[in-house]
Amino acid sequence: MHTSEKSRRHFLSHSARLTAGGALLASGMASTATASSTGSRPICEEAPAVRSITASHYQLRNVRLEEGFEREGETTIATKTALYDLEINQGKITAIEPVKNRLKGTLPAFDAQGLLLLPATRDMHIHLDKTFYGGPWEAPRPRKGKTIMDMIAREQTIIPRLLPDSVQHAEALIALLQAKGTTVARSHCNIDPVSGLKSLEHLQTALQKHQQDFSCEIVAFPQHGLLHSNVDGLMREAMQMGVQYVGGLDPTNVDGAMEKSLDAMFRIALDMHKGVDIHLHETSPAGIAAVKYMIKTVAQNPQLKGKVTLSHGFALSVMADDELEEVINGLAEQQFSVASTVPIGKRSMPLPQLSEKGILVMTGTDSVIDHWSPFGTGSMLEKANLYAQLYGNIDEFSLSRSLAIATGNILPLSDTGERQWPVLNSPAEMMLVSASCSAEAVARLSDVRATFHQGRLVSGAVSKA
Repeated sequence: MHTSEKSRRHFLSHSARLTAGGALLASGMASTATASSTGSRPICEEAPAVRSITASHYQLRNVRLEEGFEREGETTIATKTALYDLEINQGKITAIEPVKNRLKGTLPAFDAQGLLLLPATRDMHIHLDKTFYGGPWEAPRPRKGKTIMDMIAREQTIIPRLLPDSVQHAEALIALLQAKGTTVARSHCNIDPVSGLKSLEHLQTALQKHQQDFSCEIVAFPQHGLLHSNVDGLMREAMQMGVQYVGGLDPTNVDGAMEKSLDAMFRIALDMHKGVDIHLHETSPAGIAAVKYMIKTVAQNPQLKGKVTLSHGFALSVMADDELEEVINGLAEQQFSVASTVPIGKRSMPLPQLSEKGILVMTGTDSVIDHWSPFGTGSMLEKANLYAQLYGNIDEFSLSRSLAIATGNILPLSDTGERQWPVLNSPAEMMLVSASCSAEAVARLSDVRATFHQGRLVSGAVSKA
């Protein structure tokens, strides 16, 4: 959650100012979506709000789906949409019919009122276990002049204060994510000498209470250093408690021994048959060496192929030309994924280049509000918006493609404009948005009006049909 010699503040401090104007503009547009390229507008008549759907088999009517791109020559100028009725059964979409073909039936029916249906978003890097969210306002203490080890020492005094209410705070944060359209997450969870396994136990308690409305993988995160805090044994215990990923942290700046630290992390993953998700903030030559060493290690241990996520990976932002190309090729060959908060600063992460090579690029909140940062909103649409701004995606086509970073690479339309989501029997992981198309939702940070997880309405409201 934090940087070393290149602080996280350096990368993220400008993002809140950058998006504030867009968020204010989006809030002013919340009540109405602009006309789609078909000329029809979302239906906005008042109707009784339905905030819970108990039926496992029902219809969702008047859903706006993307149908294709409108082009002038080779240029995409608009997105074509139309209204459909969906049938949801046991968490899957089992029928997709144009409204003109509507059949009368006995199923419970609900009205989406012409709102745009998009894939639900995924927060693939968050710390649900240690947050101020859900409590009184509290800004982080100043970071200026503080080293990573200073911040670790500070956290050691904060954790005992957070633990008693960590279940309630995690639940409040889950509710925020759901309200923003997120139904799937990956949460890092502290494994440290201060909390022992308590942070993990509390997080698992919170997630157990939401197993019907939220899906979350857990990364055991040695926040105070795998070697520095001597938590190898605790990490192994965490794996036995059902944790899916072995975490790691800056092997040189925190543990002081790059190869030894990374070897210890990978050893746990190999012994326990788990994946790896490592925080790597280092931008020094040691950070570059760490990325290359991880690629080499996975190549030597094929059972790790496709099971390693590089979180943050700021070292990629200081590489260039042949070195960067070689490293990206190595990441692609070993099927790494990259989790990025889409940082903005003097250096930019090569996220488009990673995607072009077939590397899955994910995004996440990281912090909503805690002792590291006060700026997170919990919105993955905001991350797609930042991505579009940072990499110059201002036209209809590239804005629609920017949504992929927020949805696990699921997009309504293919690059050639064929509808590829939703399809029959696809999971009903979806959100209703006050927008005419994906491009508008990304550019204008459109309001999420309802969120569905496995067919269940978990946030927001629809209307009774």
